[in-house]
Amino acid sequence: MIFVSGQVQKVGYRSKVIALARDMGITGWVGNLPDGRVQVVAEGDAAALDRFASALKVKNALIDVYDVEVERQDASGEFKAFSKLVDELETDARLDRSAELLKELIDVTRFGFSDLGQKMDRMLDKQDKMLDKQDQMLDKQDIMIDKQDETIMAIKGIDSKMDQMLDKQDIMIDKQDQMIDRQDETTGEVRGLRSDMKGNIDMRLERIETALKEKGII
Repeated sequence: MIFVSGQVQKVGYRSKVIALARDMGITGWVGNLPDGRVQVVAEGDAAALDRFASALKVKNALIDVYDVEVERQDASGEFKAFSKLVDELETDARLDRSAELLKELIDVTRFGFSDLGQKMDRMLDKQDKMLDKQDQMLDKQDIMIDKQDETIMAIKGIDSKMDQMLDKQDIMIDKQDQMIDRQDETTGEVRGLRSDMKGNIDMRLERIETALKEKGII
């Protein structure tokens, strides 16, 4: 016989015990005691009973076993399966509690969905406002892109005019170079003429000087 203490009533603990017993080949029964404990009568192989008693120390979100007290007795062999003991008062109380829980579930579902619908409406309104702002931003972006295109076209026009001006400047520089070349040629020719004239003058002066010397003038 086993006595289990803790948070073990109205939390599904007996169903957990039944599942453990059937998995380990244990026979007997499990029931609630008036003092809040759970009583378990179990028969089976000694090793299986030890594992079963250890497995009864369940702790989860609902169940919290504080202590498992084992009292060993001789097996009677009267049990063919493992079952749960439920008295009439417990059944009626469970039905009443189930009805209360069902009512709470209906209320939560009804009002919860109503609140959910209102929240969804508010969310949709916010989403619409966000979409409107997004459309406005896209419109502004399109205007900026158009202005940017206009600026690019204007810059391209300026570049084209600058290219034309540079082409004209190149032509003027070529002409200037040609004029400089011609000036250089003219300057060379003038220098040649001056050299020739100086040579002729020098020859004539020498001739005059020679003639004057022959005549004894100088």
